[in-house]
Amino acid sequence: MNAQELSPGLVIQGIKPPLRLRDFKLIAFDMDSTLINIECVDEIADAVGRKAEVAAITEAAMRGEIADFKDSLRRRVALLKGVTLASMEAVYRERLRLNPGAAELIAHCKAAGMKVLLVSGGFIFFTDRVRDLLAIDFTRSNVLEIEDGVLTGRMLDQPWGDICDGAEKRRMLLQTCELMGISPKRAIAMGDGANDLPMMGEAGLSVAYHAKPKVREQAMVAINSGGLDRLLEVFK
Repeated sequence: MNAQELSPGLVIQGIKPPLRLRDFKLIAFDMDSTLINIECVDEIADAVGRKAEVAAITEAAMRGEIADFKDSLRRRVALLKGVTLASMEAVYRERLRLNPGAAELIAHCKAAGMKVLLVSGGFIFFTDRVRDLLAIDFTRSNVLEIEDGVLTGRMLDQPWGDICDGAEKRRMLLQTCELMGISPKRAIAMGDGANDLPMMGEAGLSVAYHAKPKVREQAMVAINSGGLDRLLEVFK
């Protein structure tokens, strides 16, 4: 099926709306530039004057121009060495905002009996706060190493592995579906970058939000203008 514009800024392909929200049991979100308005790693880097350098790597990774996400993230985190916890708190307090429609979409999903997964190539420092703010059920993200209140430029391994990249996002989506006893086809996955494509490819409904071209092309739904809650236009 060819892509078509359901309404201005909302493109669909491979599906025939209206769908029923109650047919889905899980919605999985990327965090940076999807559920929230910033790329946290870029804003943290601003505290040590390295935002432009880090943001260039982030952009290339999200566009799919850097094949090894883990390597790109290690390079970016190394540039964060010396950032204080106080600067991290300032990023959360002063710069991080939920994207428009985030709370509304999650409220609708929860009212329909769905669970919510936040799976991020970003950092637990932020995902835990967003989880608590939105009452999210499951999360997976990366841990920055901190010594004496200062970032070391390294990440810590976790029981499940080292870095939450595209492959880990896919694995977490599948693991969560298995935990819930549902098929991945009853999951929705939303993201904006190339590292979201593996999990989006497993979900019954894939959604690109203000996404990179490669992601828009492969998603069943592309929200190119407006808020996250525009996804609800696809449902009856």
